[in-house]
Amino acid sequence: MTMSRRDVLAAAAALAASPWRIAQAAPLPREADIVVIGAGAAGLAAARRITAANRKVIVLEAGDRIGGRCITDAKTFDAPFDRGARWIHNPDSNPLARLARAAGLELDPAPLGQKIRIGRRNARAGEVEELLATMVRANRAIDDAARVRLDMACATALPKDLGDWAGTVEFLLGANAAGKDLKELSAYDKVRAQDRSAALGCRQGLGTLIAKLGEALPISLATPATRIAWSGRDVGVETAAGRIAARAAIVTVSSNVLTAGVLKFTPELPRRTLDAASKLSLGSYDHIALALPGNPLGLSRDDVLVEQSKDMRTALMVANIGGSSLCAIDVAGSFGRDLSAQGEAALIAFAVEWLTKLFGSDIAKAVKKSAATRWNAQPFVLGAMSAATPGGQPSRRILMEPLGPLFLAGEAGHETLWGTVDGAWESGERAADAALRRIGALKDLEPPAPERPPNKRRRGSAG
Repeated sequence: MTMSRRDVLAAAAALAASPWRIAQAAPLPREADIVVIGAGAAGLAAARRITAANRKVIVLEAGDRIGGRCITDAKTFDAPFDRGARWIHNPDSNPLARLARAAGLELDPAPLGQKIRIGRRNARAGEVEELLATMVRANRAIDDAARVRLDMACATALPKDLGDWAGTVEFLLGANAAGKDLKELSAYDKVRAQDRSAALGCRQGLGTLIAKLGEALPISLATPATRIAWSGRDVGVETAAGRIAARAAIVTVSSNVLTAGVLKFTPELPRRTLDAASKLSLGSYDHIALALPGNPLGLSRDDVLVEQSKDMRTALMVANIGGSSLCAIDVAGSFGRDLSAQGEAALIAFAVEWLTKLFGSDIAKAVKKSAATRWNAQPFVLGAMSAATPGGQPSRRILMEPLGPLFLAGEAGHETLWGTVDGAWESGERAADAALRRIGALKDLEPPAPERPPNKRRRGSAG
């Protein structure tokens, strides 16, 4: 993905004018034990771990808010609108679930099923069973191919007779689950993914939770790191506000930002590291939010809806979020990427057109307020979530290899929880442990949790 200087400046200006802006910053110190680059889930998890070890940390965030790809807009609609990630997973073992409850925030289970629309009617029971059976066949074919052959694109392993459900199956298993079409997605990466079906949403917004977990941390906002010198025993982190000397640095920028070269390194990062990041590029995933007062769609609270589709020009909707009038239509993969490139107006126009196709022309008049995300155009992210290209799954471990006093972290580096806030958080904790171990400060910490093995039961994600 390429962006002009004009694109970057325009996106940065949009961030500064956004209603979810957090206007606070910590003074910039001249030295620290560890510098963390990025105040998303991975960066906050790392900083909390370092703080718990009674070591001095400073978090540098290029934007003017914390949360990374977790943002809750609580002002535009009559319900919190998660503009980025909306779910956490595996509540029994996920520290974020415990932290949310400790912070007084409410967690609700994600909807378990999906309603299916065929044209302007609901799918009959037999048709729903047909879709489920087709999903099972497709999943099994991908799993079998990944186990007995060299890695391949998921699309290559698909059965040839998916029939009228071909587009729906490919959307749910590919674009909606990973932000990339199945032809761009590693079958082995998909097989290695841990189950994401036991999902929870935060009633106040997932972005609200992540921001709350960073409240007490020393974070310097609107302070992009421009260069990191890491050739010696220590590191030096340069910013427009000055240079910070530290004993280690943890970099949590996305794989797309890492390969874009915006953040400079002296010496340059090893080719092995950059090649790994390039094989874990971010997919495209955006939410289009529409306020539909009076429930003109006739759907229940938090209903998830998809359609029968023969191609990828489709979407998924979460309706009446939290019992409100807010509905979120999600577009992803190559179609979503092309649509997003046309701008917010094009995204909203598609969402209205899609609902009109499924529910009738009166829907357009019922829309009272709208908004859309464009993650590919956000200069400090440049996409949604990582997804390995065929042959790229081993790159996740390579990306997280320590480089002397330099450590990388983020969801792209988690081998089984990639693409999730959970994976980003756990990756940040691991990087913090490694950095603390390097500076001899790990004795105050609990031992890091072992990587959770993948669960073979999977289903399409709802974003």
